[in-house]
Amino acid sequence: MENPFESGHIKNYILAYASVVVIMVLFFIASTLFNDIQEVEKKVFDTNSSKVDEAENFRKNIVEVNASRFKLMESRY
Repeated sequence: MENPFESGHIKNYILAYASVVVIMVLFFIASTLFNDIQEVEKKVFDTNSSKVDEAENFRKNIVEVNASRFKLMESRY
């Protein structure tokens, strides 16, 4: 096996490494140039309290239905 430093092949290895780095940089530049950044509209939530009250009443009804379905034991073990 030959030593690449003595035979002059080190230039080929350095050129191959540099070409890979240049290709990576070019792809990075191309991706930043052609990538259109879309502006996202800010969402505003309605703070209407009547809908919140309806949701709370619905939760209370579910709890009442579930409470009547199960019976706890009178003694613990």
